[in-house]
Amino acid sequence: MHLYNAWLPPPVAEETKREKEAFTGIVKSVKDSYNPDDPESVYATLKYVSIIDLFVKAKSELSVEDVSAIVEIGLEVFQISKNKLHAQVRWGNILVKLLNKYRKKLFLKVQWRPLYDILIQTHFTRNTGPEGWRLRQRHFETITSLVRSCRRFFPPGSAFEIWSEFRSLMENPWHNASFEGAGFVRLFLPTNSENQDFYQQYYHPSNGGRWTYSLERFLFHLVNTFQKRLQLEQLRKDVSEKSELFLAQSDRVSFVKAVLKLIDRGQYSKNDHLSETVAATTSVLSYMEPYLVLPFLTSRFHMALETMTATHQLKSALTSIAFAGRSLLFTSSSELSVNSTSVSGPDSFADLLMISLSNALLGMDANDPPKTLATMQLMGSLFSSMSTLDDNVNEASLIPSFCFSEWLDEFLCRLFSLLQHLEPSSVLQCCCRGEGINSPASSGTFLVEDGPYYFCMLEILLARLSDSLYKQALKKISKFVTSNILPGAIAEVGLLCCACVHSNPQEAVLQLIKPILESALSSLESTPTTGFGSRATSNASSSSKEKSTLSPALETAIGYQLKVLSVAISYAGPALLRYREQFKEVILSAFDSTSWKVNGAGDHLLRSLLGSLVHYYPIDQYKCVLRHSSAASLEEWIDTKDFSLDKPGITPTWHVPNEEEINFANELLKLHFEFALDDLLTICQSKIHSDPGDEKDHLKVTLLRVDSSLQGVLSCLPDFRPSSNNEMVKEPGCAPFLIAGATGSCVGTSELRQKAADIIHETCKYLLREKSDDSILFLLLIRIMDALGNYGSSEYEEWSNHRQAWKLESTAIVEPPINFIVSSHSKGKKRPRWALIDKAYMHNTWRSSQSSYHLFRLSGNVIPPDHVILLMDDLINLSLHAYETVRGLAAKCILKMIKRWPSTISNFVITLAENLRNPNSPENAVLGSCAILSSQTVLKRLTTDTKALSSFLLGILFSSHHESLKAQKAITELFVKYNIYFAGVSRSIFQAPGKQADGTAFADLVAEISSMSFGSTNLHWRYNLMANRVLLLLAMASRNDPSVPTKVLSEIAGHFLKNLKSQLPQTRILAISALNTLLKESPYKLSAENCFNGNGDLQGETKSSLEGALSTIFQEEGFFSETLNSLSNVHIISDADAASSRGHYGSSSLQSFADKSITRFYFDFSASWPRTPSWISLFGSDTFYSNFARIFKRLIQECGMPVLLALKNAIEEFVDAKERSKQCVAAEAFAGVLHSDVFGVSEAWDSWMKVQLQNIVLAPSVESIPEWAASIRYAVTGKGKSGTRAPLLRSKVIDCLMQPLPQTVNTSVVAKRYTFLSAVLIEVSPPRMPELEIQVHYKLLEELLSNMSHSSAQVRESIGVTLSVICSNLRICQSFGNDHLHEGGASSTTDVRVEGFWGQYLVKRASELVTNIQNISASEEIATEKISQNGTSADHSQDDVKWMETLFHFVISSLKSGRSSVLLDVIVELLYPVISLQETSNKDLSNLAKAAFELLKWRVYGEPCLQKAVSAILSLAKDPNWRTRSATLTFLRSFMYRHTFILSNINMQQVWQTVEKLLTDNQVREHAAAVLAGLMKGGDEDLVEDFRQRAYGQANDVLKKRKQRNKVSAMSVASIHGCILALAACVLSVPYDMPSWLPEHVTLLARFVSEQSPLKSTVTKAIAEFRRTHADTWNVQKDLFTEEQLEVLADTSSSSSYFA
Repeated sequence: MHLYNAWLPPPVAEETKREKEAFTGIVKSVKDSYNPDDPESVYATLKYVSIIDLFVKAKSELSVEDVSAIVEIGLEVFQISKNKLHAQVRWGNILVKLLNKYRKKLFLKVQWRPLYDILIQTHFTRNTGPEGWRLRQRHFETITSLVRSCRRFFPPGSAFEIWSEFRSLMENPWHNASFEGAGFVRLFLPTNSENQDFYQQYYHPSNGGRWTYSLERFLFHLVNTFQKRLQLEQLRKDVSEKSELFLAQSDRVSFVKAVLKLIDRGQYSKNDHLSETVAATTSVLSYMEPYLVLPFLTSRFHMALETMTATHQLKSALTSIAFAGRSLLFTSSSELSVNSTSVSGPDSFADLLMISLSNALLGMDANDPPKTLATMQLMGSLFSSMSTLDDNVNEASLIPSFCFSEWLDEFLCRLFSLLQHLEPSSVLQCCCRGEGINSPASSGTFLVEDGPYYFCMLEILLARLSDSLYKQALKKISKFVTSNILPGAIAEVGLLCCACVHSNPQEAVLQLIKPILESALSSLESTPTTGFGSRATSNASSSSKEKSTLSPALETAIGYQLKVLSVAISYAGPALLRYREQFKEVILSAFDSTSWKVNGAGDHLLRSLLGSLVHYYPIDQYKCVLRHSSAASLEEWIDTKDFSLDKPGITPTWHVPNEEEINFANELLKLHFEFALDDLLTICQSKIHSDPGDEKDHLKVTLLRVDSSLQGVLSCLPDFRPSSNNEMVKEPGCAPFLIAGATGSCVGTSELRQKAADIIHETCKYLLREKSDDSILFLLLIRIMDALGNYGSSEYEEWSNHRQAWKLESTAIVEPPINFIVSSHSKGKKRPRWALIDKAYMHNTWRSSQSSYHLFRLSGNVIPPDHVILLMDDLINLSLHAYETVRGLAAKCILKMIKRWPSTISNFVITLAENLRNPNSPENAVLGSCAILSSQTVLKRLTTDTKALSSFLLGILFSSHHESLKAQKAITELFVKYNIYFAGVSRSIFQAPGKQADGTAFADLVAEISSMSFGSTNLHWRYNLMANRVLLLLAMASRNDPSVPTKVLSEIAGHFLKNLKSQLPQTRILAISALNTLLKESPYKLSAENCFNGNGDLQGETKSSLEGALSTIFQEEGFFSETLNSLSNVHIISDADAASSRGHYGSSSLQSFADKSITRFYFDFSASWPRTPSWISLFGSDTFYSNFARIFKRLIQECGMPVLLALKNAIEEFVDAKERSKQCVAAEAFAGVLHSDVFGVSEAWDSWMKVQLQNIVLAPSVESIPEWAASIRYAVTGKGKSGTRAPLLRSKVIDCLMQPLPQTVNTSVVAKRYTFLSAVLIEVSPPRMPELEIQVHYKLLEELLSNMSHSSAQVRESIGVTLSVICSNLRICQSFGNDHLHEGGASSTTDVRVEGFWGQYLVKRASELVTNIQNISASEEIATEKISQNGTSADHSQDDVKWMETLFHFVISSLKSGRSSVLLDVIVELLYPVISLQETSNKDLSNLAKAAFELLKWRVYGEPCLQKAVSAILSLAKDPNWRTRSATLTFLRSFMYRHTFILSNINMQQVWQTVEKLLTDNQVREHAAAVLAGLMKGGDEDLVEDFRQRAYGQANDVLKKRKQRNKVSAMSVASIHGCILALAACVLSVPYDMPSWLPEHVTLLARFVSEQSPLKSTVTKAIAEFRRTHADTWNVQKDLFTEEQLEVLADTSSSSSYFA
């Protein structure tokens, strides 16, 4: 049994034994409701999913056989639920929970392929279903989670099958299929289940974000993984299993030392997540190696205490001590037990504990909430580990010489001061709801609002105090509470009293509760009364003649006292019985008061008193009952995975009400519930008040009494008895049982709840009739209805919003499973007993909310009780109220009710939909109706309820008559939400041959909606769009149903085809999405076998069911011309749109929010295109929409050549159009035609399409090049999942583009041709290129290499891009062994077919031209005029520059595209020209070199390319041109950072030596120093240490020689400056830190401040930067300097310094 169930209240724990049998019954019911031959029976099983989930959350003891049976049924249901995404999501989620929880107990065989098929069919096909994106998103998350949970159950051999399935997808690295293949392998391939969770964390999508978040996650998972490994090893050691791979202590030490370096950096981060994770990981490490971690923690804590300029550090330091508090106590205790005298041991740690507790008192500051809360957390953490707090100083004392009594006095003084200075964070009370219905803890200060630390700390402290210290504390607290009125700290003072009462009820009630109670009674005695608090209704009318009021001071005092009492008595229980008469009197007096605030305070007191009397709650929660076996002064914490109930006192003691308490509670109910209900009925039926104000006041107080009673007893008042269609359900004793749960003992009767429902119904009618504008009365009424109708709802909300519980996952109260301090290892994390009792308490609260919630769903003939229906009808009326606050609260309540009783939804939908349809409905009725209809509860119901669906859809579509903007916005948002969550429709809507119950057959419904979507003259475009959208949803949902006439679907498809030329832009766009979805049969498409020859006949007379209807439409004269013209209007071309991303279809920024929200989500149903990376900038920002092209392709595939013939003239007309928008749509249509692969398309190519493509290439216009490039790219896109099957016309398109251009064409046409060719070659699949395509590559490669010096910059760029595509394609092809052409010999001009020739040619040619270009640049600087006059020389040199520009375009394109991975051996040898030509006289060339430089410097090079890169860099660093040397240093910064872990020691040394030599370089020495400082931050420790010592020694030698003038003068300025720069690099390499060597180095550097410039400038800059980075911690760090050193540093800050 789980710990939380074992620790439930005894009456509830006993009942849990019946849960195993109940679950067996549920399994049987699921089997009975599911019929494998009827896919629709899936819906009948859904009601059991939440019930199965109930048992999982309840942690019930279930039979493994039952769990196995339900998992097998669930998997079968999941697989058979084709196109039922909602059902798959529900079953998938519960299967994941069951498989994860019982993974080690189940023995299943789960096949992987059905899961893969579902994933592919639902998410990776172009003809996806109609379901909304939110549902699809949830489905994707569910199916992937289910696969991960099922992996361990895949049968043997699955891994081989999975790898074989996906291996081919990863052949082409530049196709999206490679990413999909890698993702599928990672998802499906079974892995080592013990390690998979570790790996997944590193690659989880949520790990994106800023660098601090990445660091924080890395640190967390690094330590967590190491801890889990240690835990596994320790558990294996316990069963005598040893391994050579087990970690030794030396390994632990090395790991902890390495991680401490990271922790040292992040401990005081201003990023809260990072600093808290650092504290948490420090805590875990402290259990591994305490003598490494705790001294570090101690030193940092002292530093934080002394730091003045960074106050946030103290909060982080306190948190770190709180998290490591238990390990500190363990270490102190273990060292004391062996009487150690280690300096770093007990004394320092004990002192740290004492200092922490002392400084904690100083940390309680009302003006510094974060520090105060950290202080509370620290005290709570320490006291949770200590078994007792007293002043007995003995050998076992954890903190020797620490006087707790003095500390306690000081603590209480500071606590009282804190409470007196608190201010609520919000002084605004909830005026609309009234003071009387606020929660007791509503003062709103940070102590309550910002976390549970305050209350938990008090509970732990007061429970652990010895008897004498408790009495000492109680005396002071009693004096403070009774002598102060603190309206701004009601909750805080109340919780202080509550903690006292919880620790010792009898004593605290006597000293705390009694004085406050007596004070409140005496204050109320002399106050004016109304008589509303008792049954004196007959005298009530007379009390209003002269109403007296309380003074504000007295009102505040009474309210304060009653509210503090209400919080204080929460756990008092039977100790309150001796004061029962006083409580009755004070509550009656409070309700009788003329002050509404006092009435509200009485409400708090009554509900708290009832709860204290009848509820179950633990009463010894915070006391220590288990002492640690290794340290008696510490409490033993508990592991929920391995616990024993046999230990004495471990099980919590619960408050179980005795008979006297129940009698008292029933008496209170009679007074304030039953009598109050009678009063309500009297007020509503008899006019007992002549004054409306008095009547309102009487109603308020009476409703408040009823509400208070219900909120006090919660579900202890029995629920209604549900009704059956035939007869009443059996008595509760025979009622079905699911799980055990109870808030407390039963009080009152079910009849009392029924009576309340009847009277509240009458009250509602009266208020709607007489006081419809009084919101406070309605809000009180709705709260009562909620408590009456939603049984258990209050407990569920309390469980959801458990505000006074500690953060149970906080590291401060978690002991990790591995503990090397006392050699205590466990199966799971250990927590203090009080925290686990709190969990059990909340578990019981949740159980009580669920115990009867699902009971009556199990029987189909059970309907809601009549009283519930009454309440629901009233709430529906109130949800349409004129006041928004009333509507909102009523809607919230009614939605909870209909979720429990889904059979009522249909009638409510019909009622509310009529409000939308009715032209006379007021705005508030529309808003209220939309609020309920937009709930997921209602939207899910529409999936299976045909009648409700029709009403819902027609209600929305016929609501355009509402003129209110708010109403229209609400209707629009309702429709958008319906689309987002759309889950299909019930098959029953299609199967009925006749009329439906509401008189609407499916065909008639379609016809009615179709008629709306035409006549656009009178209908707003938004409603036209909604009608079309509904039509599409119905068509998509019905297309696979055999009972739907094909005529209906063909008419819908024809309707959308006509809409392509609609005047409404959004309707056109929706028509495109619709046709892309509906046109799917493709009977005229060539099969894969016939694609290569283009021949073949139609098999039989197969025709599309849509062809007839579509043919009559597109064969109308001028149809396609009109359509293309209409679609061209979507392509709004402007400068702004050209720069924006594609896919918005020219949507105007002037649309309203509502308009955008309704158009935004329709248009992205298809798989993304292109499926290869797009990076080529010369393509430009195209407005080519693949969805448009797909329409024409599918239309041709659906209806054959007649479409092509009808489309021909329109395409020819638009290709020649001057407007770019018409060229765009022509490009889309032409792309669809070329990619269609239908019978007869080859003949059409020969007859007109080839000529058309030639004309497009030769056309002089350049504006539409991006669209035509995209069109050609679409036309040649590979078919199939991985794009390996070439479309029919690809080879013909390539042949056409390879034709030589006429000599007379301009350069833009030449560039266009290369652009088109590169677009084609991007779509080729290199691993499987046929011989023809390989020949084309070599032929084009030869052409490109001969044209690299082309005169046009545009052509050169396109050549460089195309060259990168060709070369990378050939490399991939060769790697798969498919390129055999180079074996057949070389051509007559070049040897491009020889393997590796082109690479060698590029590298060799580039090396030759670099020298020429550099020489020309140098010459131009000397004699520009001479060069300009020598035409031949200039022309020749310009050719070299142009060739080099093309080469740089090749490099840039290769790196941007990701294709450089196969070209790296060539690119690395081009480092020399790229770095050398950063600064030349030709700015265009230099700019390209800089662009390539920026991409190259971040590239990671593996062997053998890395060696080539290092050689090139070392050579460039010695280049005679200083600009090249400077660029090399810049390159080195990034290069060394990227290769720190893979560079060999030899290479490292070579780089260091090279950079060191540059310290004396006349031009780049300062740059070299900056690079060296960077290298020292993360470089090899030995190299860094060696350089630092040499730098110090050389600088020191220079300083000594200053007295010998002749020797100093013999040294050059560069040499001396180099020494100073080396020293400055050392100083600047450790910002913020103060290692032991730094004081000497920085002082030595400061001694050079008297040197002449530029030496002096270097010194002052370095010292100024040192001062800036060490300012925060200077008060501590300056102690590491001697007086002499500080004086030397002070001399550098004189006024003569630039940085003074």
